[in-house]
Amino acid sequence: MNKNNDILAKMRKDLLSWYDLNGRTLPWRAAKGQKIQPYHVLLSEFMLQQTTVATVGPYFEKFVERWPCISDLACAHLDEILHGWQGLGYYARARNLHLCAKVISEELGGQIPEKEDDLKNLPGIGIYTAAAISAIAFGNPANVVDGNVERVMVRIHALKQPLKSIKSQIRDLSAKISPPSRKERPGDFAQAIMDLGATICTPRKPKCGICPWGFQCKAFQNDLQDLIPARQDKKSKPKRYGIVFWVKHPDAGILMKKRPNKGLLGGMVVVPSTEWLEKEWSTKDAQNTAPFKTNWNPLPGVIKHTFTNFHLELSILATNVSKIGGPNDFIWIRPEKMHEIPLPTVMKKVVQHALKLS
Repeated sequence: MNKNNDILAKMRKDLLSWYDLNGRTLPWRAAKGQKIQPYHVLLSEFMLQQTTVATVGPYFEKFVERWPCISDLACAHLDEILHGWQGLGYYARARNLHLCAKVISEELGGQIPEKEDDLKNLPGIGIYTAAAISAIAFGNPANVVDGNVERVMVRIHALKQPLKSIKSQIRDLSAKISPPSRKERPGDFAQAIMDLGATICTPRKPKCGICPWGFQCKAFQNDLQDLIPARQDKKSKPKRYGIVFWVKHPDAGILMKKRPNKGLLGGMVVVPSTEWLEKEWSTKDAQNTAPFKTNWNPLPGVIKHTFTNFHLELSILATNVSKIGGPNDFIWIRPEKMHEIPLPTVMKKVVQHALKLS
């Protein structure tokens, strides 16, 4: 047992030495000698859920410039946050971030909790995010396991099963190597192992020759690194169809609709449409759900967009009206004002396409 503990301690020491020389410079990380900003850690972890570091960087910097602290974010209107989030996707994260900021600001005196259990009570914070914030922002020992860490663990131990089938085993293995005390820099260790996965132990063509853990990696020692993690056959995504109603008024602009705060594209502004179904709509059936009883003209072309769980194809029916009306949750937006509203990427495609043709 002592020998195994010695090996783990050496691995932690070697990884931290590598990190001190090779760690990534990221906008939310504190440079040497600088104080860690818990707000920066929390904000970046929300943004990094299911999104790459390269994509998040510019968004993070714009958010911090506009809302420098957690109380500023709490006081912002949700529409402002959703507008700033455009392009990051998974908009539930933005809504949860806003709720989280409000709870911290209004109920916790503006202080982000340090302990994992307290962090997990906040909106949008699960097991991984709580562990990451507790370790990185506050230096507490925590088992921080993201996709990069999972890949490192299965290669170190040469686990040949698909990742999804051994999640709990991976967490157990990660817990054994995670620093047991604050003295071993748990925050730096968490960032170091994630950097290792992102830059050395990459999904394809890992750079095993320069890996600080190569001496202990069973996959590398047995020339299995290109076969681990085991590849899983990807299920084909279903396709859904919808018809968008493009309504123009000479003075008011384009008819739009604010979606409810829950669900897909929650809180965002969209062009009115039918439901998105697995079968194509007939024009007649679509018109029965239209916001106006009028003559509709199909616009040429199809808008294609891919969400996490399905592909979407949208056709467009267009009309011009002289009277402003429609349901209460509808709004009118001038074309030149479109950039000021929280418009999801799929709707940006619709707007750009329809403006060219109508």
